[in-house]
Amino acid sequence: MSAAVTELPEDSAAEGTETLPQRRRLAWLMVVTGAVGFFAAAMLVWERLQIYVDAGHVSSCDLNSLVNCGTVMRTSQAAAFGFPNPLIGIVAYAIILTIATAMLAGARLARWYWWCVQIGVTLGFVFICWLWYQTTFRIDALCLYCMIVWIVQTTLFVHVTVHNMRTGVIPVPRRVASAMTGWAWFLTVMILLVLFGIIFIRFFSVIMGMF
Repeated sequence: MSAAVTELPEDSAAEGTETLPQRRRLAWLMVVTGAVGFFAAAMLVWERLQIYVDAGHVSSCDLNSLVNCGTVMRTSQAAAFGFPNPLIGIVAYAIILTIATAMLAGARLARWYWWCVQIGVTLGFVFICWLWYQTTFRIDALCLYCMIVWIVQTTLFVHVTVHNMRTGVIPVPRRVASAMTGWAWFLTVMILLVLFGIIFIRFFSVIMGMF
């Protein structure tokens, strides 16, 4: 990583067209999302280990028949690559925290490094969309910690993408990059409203039956 964070000529650094306050805001956002995502992933790993020890273990987020982490974690989708999915989250969010703290310390990351980050957060977003679809339409149960990861990953994906547009890592017209900067939070909220809105419609009768 040292080659990516050493002092770079202005034309090789990805932050050349970004102000210091913008860079620090992104870094703090990555700290918060990375920490929350790491916590949620770690809790999921801990709960999965408890199920390995005791098949009848009741998870801390088994709130009712709908929001039931135990139900979700016992499915094949919870180990899409042959091992528990949250292990990916622990590694990924640890990397995000490392990048964020390096940025706060003044590191200037190379364009190729931001491309790697972009690929990572994009794959993460695609993966959580797949998990959202599986839990909503196949498993018919929701996982509280998983939903926290959905929120974190969506926020991270949108803001890293906007950052890379603003700094020229992703080549777009300047007016598009400027517009995306102003609408980043709105876009984040809209994506989450679509995801959770569909969940609300899908389980409307179940949710109403709880009251």
